[in-house]
Amino acid sequence: MPVTHAPVTGRPLKIAVLGAGVVGTEVIRALVTDSHDLGARIGAAVELVGVGVRDVAADRDAIVPTSLLTSNAADLVAGADIVVELMGGIEPARTLILHAFETGASVVTANKALIAAHGPELYEAAERAGRDLYFEAAVAGAIPVVRALRESLSGDHVRRVLGIVNGTTNYILDQMTTDGLDMAQALSQAQELGYAEADPTADVEGMDAAAKAAIIAALAFHTRMPLAAVAREGITTVTKEDVDAARDAGYVIKLLAIVEDTEAGVQARVHPSLVPVGHPLAGVHGAFNAVFVEADDAGELMFYGRGAGGAPTASAVLGDIVSAARHRAHGGLAPAESAYAAIPIAAAAEAHTRLQIRLVVADRPGVLAQVSTALADHGVSIEAVRQHDTPAARTHGGVELIIITHRARQADLDATVAELAELDAVIKVASALRVEGV
Repeated sequence: MPVTHAPVTGRPLKIAVLGAGVVGTEVIRALVTDSHDLGARIGAAVELVGVGVRDVAADRDAIVPTSLLTSNAADLVAGADIVVELMGGIEPARTLILHAFETGASVVTANKALIAAHGPELYEAAERAGRDLYFEAAVAGAIPVVRALRESLSGDHVRRVLGIVNGTTNYILDQMTTDGLDMAQALSQAQELGYAEADPTADVEGMDAAAKAAIIAALAFHTRMPLAAVAREGITTVTKEDVDAARDAGYVIKLLAIVEDTEAGVQARVHPSLVPVGHPLAGVHGAFNAVFVEADDAGELMFYGRGAGGAPTASAVLGDIVSAARHRAHGGLAPAESAYAAIPIAAAAEAHTRLQIRLVVADRPGVLAQVSTALADHGVSIEAVRQHDTPAARTHGGVELIIITHRARQADLDATVAELAELDAVIKVASALRVEGV
């Protein structure tokens, strides 16, 4: 049915978009085609006044008005009420955002790397200027987890957050689980479908997820989390044998971003993890994302949806634009940085987790006793143990022994794995993967 637009008054709010890539194009599309609807929601007209790009002559979607393209981003920023930064990377995005605050603009960004590395600096610049800094799209695309942590759960005590925050790695691991592909095959398929870049390093090595973990930790625990403090492991060492062993034990493997408030302090880590098949995160398939929050009063919450792609990410950006524009038109400010807690950052070695250790061992009596002693030496107990006569193990002249430990300190688990590797009965430590979500 036809939409009746509420009247809007005053001069249009000037919006400048920096970047006309996949997400930028979708944001521009909405600003061009839905400006009246957006204006009605805001209570003030909005006008796209320019699009900053590196190369004005480059081919791009016809929806992007060529008359608004400019390579002079600094001048464009200086004349805007709201600057939407969708360029990515640290520079020149950081300098342009600081310039936007200096010239009185509010800022919306989807730049996870920048927020993770320079969030406090940007927050301070926004506060000095009395303007907004919004970044919903920086963590999980269309999933409104930033707003939930920054506002909806600000009165609660968040204990832990586990997130599948990278669609590329989730797609790869899901294909290995559901279709039996190996890592190379699944990555190639992800690239063919456009889920993975030609250079997938940032995704498969966990760099993308680590930046998001740093942002989530800062929001959840009201404590600045340096990106360098996020422990990170990628998925490149995960094998088909790991996936099969996890399935046999009732788990699936996911790349998780985990942040938690522990007795030792706030911890943030990214690594492949075994997740029980009954856990909500185990059912997140394809390139979808999900963030699972555990809080004192709210209990367990899960936010699920598309974590990447032009239209889903643009949805989060446009929501931020509406919020920032309302504040410009009617007053108000976005939440400022909340870092009052200043909780110490705990070392990765102090994390408590469980391991699935997959060993190739000699097929002779007494091997399990040696292995058990090595675990006991470091205060690590066994929850479950299985032995398999697999072709892969036989090629090394042994059998496969799979151990799942009880929860223990990461440093003790690491020392255990190192000692196991030195036992004469152990031919090879095939893998050691954490078990989470239990």
